[in-house]
Amino acid sequence: MESVKNQLWTDKPRNFFGIAINFTRYIITSEKFITRKGFFNIHEDEIMLYRITDKKLSLPITQRIFGCGTITLHAKDSDTPTKTIKSIRHPRAVMELLDSAIQKARQANYVQGRDMVGALNQDPCTDEAACEFE
Repeated sequence: MESVKNQLWTDKPRNFFGIAINFTRYIITSEKFITRKGFFNIHEDEIMLYRITDKKLSLPITQRIFGCGTITLHAKDSDTPTKTIKSIRHPRAVMELLDSAIQKARQANYVQGRDMVGALNQDPCTDEAACEFE
């Protein structure tokens, strides 16, 4: 398997007993979050870190017993708006790593949080001045 440049973190999802037996790998680089699946046919999905808008940490009791947790990422990405990082070890440390990597990626790309938010769905004719021409 080829190595990923600027790799900050990598892990595999764990089963019920905390053992990583599968063909999925999560990779965080300085610019991207990559999900690599497969053995013979490998499929990769990438999300640019600066496009991630929100993170959620879930710690069910069955995963907490083995020191695992699940992180859900929401991003401004057309093909994968929501990405779930299932049952990984040390999820709080990974969340902190993601926080710092996202901030660095946003600074490198000159993106701020407010740049990622779309326009509000407001009716332009609620203002009388805007609808005078009708």
